[in-house]
Amino acid sequence: MGQDAEGVRRAQRCACMKRTTRETDITLTLNLDGSGKSDIHTGIGFFDHMLEGFAKHGFFDLTVQVNGDLHVDGHHTVEDTGIVLGQAIAQAAGDKAGIRRYGFFMLPMDDALALSAVDLCGRPWLEFDCSFPTPVIGTLDSQLFREFFYAVSYSAAMNLHLKMLSGQNSHHMAEAMFKAFAKALDMATGYDERIDGVLSTKGSL
Repeated sequence: MGQDAEGVRRAQRCACMKRTTRETDITLTLNLDGSGKSDIHTGIGFFDHMLEGFAKHGFFDLTVQVNGDLHVDGHHTVEDTGIVLGQAIAQAAGDKAGIRRYGFFMLPMDDALALSAVDLCGRPWLEFDCSFPTPVIGTLDSQLFREFFYAVSYSAAMNLHLKMLSGQNSHHMAEAMFKAFAKALDMATGYDERIDGVLSTKGSL
């Protein structure tokens, strides 16, 4: 059970997703009210590492199993995982009653400084401002990070801004970005006892 700022017990917000195409077969579970546990198997080691960091630092419980066409490249695996994760975030957040809606975080990792801001507004948008010094990190094409976050933002119907304020090491930069996103999303999905219903003058998100 989750718990809000007043100590009221709430049902945990979970989603179980399955998506199969001719390019990928993905099973994913997400608990927004978890403790940071993860079990990630995408077939791309560095991508697993990023998703594990996302779960740990956002206090999300996350399992991901992907069978993708890695004989082609990593594009479909990374993008489709983003689609399914975004869908899971939207489903787990539900009607968004009582949550802060907005979240932001600036996260340092050695030379890297990443900024992430989230609005769970029901409108998809991505602003991504980061150029990696190296084209490949581990076996992962660094161009695919934008594709991943684009897929997450549009599937979750969230505004997502990611900006690398400084950085020289591609590994540090990517890791700082995933962790900053996790912290911002944790803030946005957190409860605030002052919020009655959804935080919108429209009455819905």
